[in-house]
Amino acid sequence: MTGPLVPFREIVLKVHSRCDLACDHCYIYEHADQSWRTRPKAISDEAISWTALRLAEHAKTHALPSVSVILHGGEPLLAGPARLRRVCEELTGALDPVAELDLRIHTNGLQLSPRYLDLFDEFGVKVGISLDGDKMANDRHRRFADGRSSHPLVLKAVELLRQDRYRHLDLGLLCTVDVANDPIAVYDALAALDPPRIDFLLPHATWDEPPPRPDDSRTAYANWLLAVFDRWDTRGRPMPVRLFESVFSTLNGGPSLTESLGLAPTDLVVVETDGTLEQVDSLKSAYEGAAATGFDVFSHPFDAVAAHPGVRTRQLGLAGVSEACRQCPVVRSCGGGLYTHRYRSEPDAGTGGTNAVTTGTSAGTDGASAVTTGTSAGTDGASAGTTGTSAGTDGASAGTTGTSVGTGGFDNTSVYCADLEALIRGIESRTAAVCVSPAVADSGELLVAQQELTRSLLAELHSELAGRGGETWQAAWELAGLAEQLSDGLDHVLAHPYTRTWLVDSVAALREDRPGALTAALRLPSYVAAALLRGGLDRPVRVGYLDGTLHLPTLGTLRLHDPGESGEAEVRLAEKGFVVRTATAERLVTRPAEATPYWQPVRRLGRDGAPDLVLDDLDPYRDCFGAPAHPALGPDQAADWSGRLAAAWRLLRAAAPEQAAAAAASLSTLTPLIAQSPPGRHGYGALGIPVRGSSDELARALLRGFRRATLRALTEVTDLYAHDGEWSRPAPWQEAPVPLSELLAGAYERVGLAAYDPGYRDEARRALDTLEGTPELTVSGKSLLTALREEAGDG
Repeated sequence: MTGPLVPFREIVLKVHSRCDLACDHCYIYEHADQSWRTRPKAISDEAISWTALRLAEHAKTHALPSVSVILHGGEPLLAGPARLRRVCEELTGALDPVAELDLRIHTNGLQLSPRYLDLFDEFGVKVGISLDGDKMANDRHRRFADGRSSHPLVLKAVELLRQDRYRHLDLGLLCTVDVANDPIAVYDALAALDPPRIDFLLPHATWDEPPPRPDDSRTAYANWLLAVFDRWDTRGRPMPVRLFESVFSTLNGGPSLTESLGLAPTDLVVVETDGTLEQVDSLKSAYEGAAATGFDVFSHPFDAVAAHPGVRTRQLGLAGVSEACRQCPVVRSCGGGLYTHRYRSEPDAGTGGTNAVTTGTSAGTDGASAVTTGTSAGTDGASAGTTGTSAGTDGASAGTTGTSVGTGGFDNTSVYCADLEALIRGIESRTAAVCVSPAVADSGELLVAQQELTRSLLAELHSELAGRGGETWQAAWELAGLAEQLSDGLDHVLAHPYTRTWLVDSVAALREDRPGALTAALRLPSYVAAALLRGGLDRPVRVGYLDGTLHLPTLGTLRLHDPGESGEAEVRLAEKGFVVRTATAERLVTRPAEATPYWQPVRRLGRDGAPDLVLDDLDPYRDCFGAPAHPALGPDQAADWSGRLAAAWRLLRAAAPEQAAAAAASLSTLTPLIAQSPPGRHGYGALGIPVRGSSDELARALLRGFRRATLRALTEVTDLYAHDGEWSRPAPWQEAPVPLSELLAGAYERVGLAAYDPGYRDEARRALDTLEGTPELTVSGKSLLTALREEAGDG
């Protein structure tokens, strides 16, 4: 396998290998791997020291800003306060000069006391507790060896952790799903404890040892979880539920929030009580030695484990899942489920068959790591098997897992495949209406979102300068605030599409420390001056000019001195216009809409029924398209272009009235270009249109440009797809397959053009057919696809 190593950011440290419960679903004690029997009960001082040294070495090598260490077992509290203090001291001392340390512990809570919590408070150790619900549900599996209930003692631990002096250490509750329990009773019992977070975990199972399924239901676990979801949702979602939030995130294009789902690479390693280094614990459910690597902290750095074939297998993302999973529409959210849950010891022709239509695969982490994220898997030693996620196989087994669907090993769909698909689709169907960005269906909302984006960029530029703009920037910044309070002038200037270009370029230039970056950022006074003039506010503004010329965005360009001269001028409102003064000259513009020998205003194009749009061939930031901007047009050129554009609008209104109306309502600015171009770096509302061309050619250019600009604007304010480029698909208009972004862009453009020229309709519909069911589309992307179907006449 090629590619850089993925460093470990989560370390599961087994501080004790025994437990004070006898949970019958524990992957450590009850599943295939029984290696715990040969390991020391408590971790040694030597193993603690070497672990701390290896972790500091790893963090320094990979420049990690932070690392998480989860104290785990067995039951980690059995190690005792003195040994846990030694662990915390060694880890803190080693990591303090290198990286931030996030310490956590996952416990069944039976031994929890103020003595432990005071220690944890001293070192900032966060605490997660395993609890499977009400007494009946919890006692189904989580009992003492003599059959006694553990429930009262766990509740006592939870109540202790909820005290004001310890509440900041509370990570929440981890609950393993048992479909024999009442989902509503389980949820209500957990919610009544007011935890900061709940995580529901699927019990570990494989194709060899599948989970129990009442009435042979293929979706029993999904049905159980969806019942919990509905209860949680109707109660106002009083606390985060990591599993549900992870699905929300991936459906909307974000990352998975738990390693039990999604396609993120695994970044966890386990240190056992004897110092051996292993992969995630949940692999112990598959077969004896599945988690082994052959390495230990005494002789091997963590990088040796990171390069291990079993670990690398779980870092391949989409390439690491079965073929059936790669074709599944929900694979981005599912990720194939836990790696362990895909295991099958013998080849089976049915693998990926009935379940192939469901979800894909995923790298996971063990129960402990779930606590590091406050998310999934993992519970105390005894119940750890009830939780967790999984992932990976050892070096030996890496070569035996198989590489095709239907083989023995891990190259299969999850044993929970149908459940995962039903869960993801169930959550999507319940929440899609509120998750879809309003900008997808409402052009007004898109415009508002775009304006907010521009304002955010202005604030970002202010932050990036961090005082480097001096008095010039500060004075302009304060005047901008005044313009904001007293008029709508600043709104108008910020809505100008090429203001966005200036902001984007200036922020990038400052971050990259380009020559002239500060000078470009200090154009702010010219924008503020334009805002004050538009708002009718009589405040002087000191504005820099270059090459003898002062440009006021949205207003025009003023010649002050001969070319080559630069300096500073004062701009101020005057009767019916404005006045500009330098040390040696004064210019009075009494009719800002009219040209003079020294003043060239921004012109307007509206004539013969065409929309009243700005012809901006003056703005210094207009040259931001794929094709060069045309030099400023003379009066005759402008009149000719305006006439052909008016004829083009008439053609559009006749052939595609809805499109023409939408474009007229959304566009504000047209800039003449040398040739046709895709959208540039400007804000929403501007199009670059070729100077040359017939009215029919300009009509097509307007429509094509509007569709491209609208889709681009949507992608700037909402995620329409994720994992773009992971798949390639045929495009009806070319031979080579394309990534989804190109396919969607081509379909969006052709659906619009088909209203003007029906010859585009077939390609548009074929592209929409291909987009249907693609894993990359988010909830908003699917909503857009539905709208395109309706627009194309397929709704």
